[in-house]
Amino acid sequence: LCPFSRNCLQVKEIEKRDSVLTPKQQIERLLRPGSTYRNLNPFDVLQVEPNTSLEEIKKKYRRLSILVHPDKNQDDSDRAQQAFEAVNKAWKTLENEESRKKCMDIIEEAVGRTDVMTIFCLLIQLTEKRKKAKKEGKPGIPEDDPEKYKHAIYVLTMKLFADLERKRRELADRDMEERKRKRETEIEEEENAKAQKEWQKNFEESRQNRVNSWQSFQAQGKKKSKKLKVFKPPKNKPESR
Repeated sequence: LCPFSRNCLQVKEIEKRDSVLTPKQQIERLLRPGSTYRNLNPFDVLQVEPNTSLEEIKKKYRRLSILVHPDKNQDDSDRAQQAFEAVNKAWKTLENEESRKKCMDIIEEAVGRTDVMTIFCLLIQLTEKRKKAKKEGKPGIPEDDPEKYKHAIYVLTMKLFADLERKRRELADRDMEERKRKRETEIEEEENAKAQKEWQKNFEESRQNRVNSWQSFQAQGKKKSKKLKVFKPPKNKPESR
């Protein structure tokens, strides 16, 4: 069977069930295994279709944020806080026009890819079903289940969001490493410049001290030369006879 047909969930039943979840169940839904990637899709977090108006999304956000608010779930406040943050982040993502457009681009890509893969799978699946129906003497085969198609889009959308998040983290890590390397270089250059400046300062002070010492020595030499008198021998007196 086609991969999209195996283990296919009944999406409508799940959505109907989730729409009436209690606060505790909503917290469980938002923190269930795999939520790290599942919650990257803000539409899935807020349980709205991508074509839902922003006004309706806001209403859903308010209802959901009240349900999972930590103050309303004091017996499980830590997990409620995590769920509340996921809901709040999803709303901020969709509220912003630029980030909402990026999400819609991912949804559209998922739909496009699903269309291609679904057609390929259907060709194989329909061929197998026709063979089986012919053997069983049945007149034909049922049409493609639209819920399976919808679920395929859901699965691929989640994968694309996960891929996008991985790329974002990789870029963030590379950027952090680059900024760290750049800062280390700047610190090294600053230390070298500081050392050079200190050396130059010491050299100038040392040179000035040498100059001052030499000038002082010369000044003292001149003073001594002024004080030094020329020796004059005594005059000879004539002898008296």
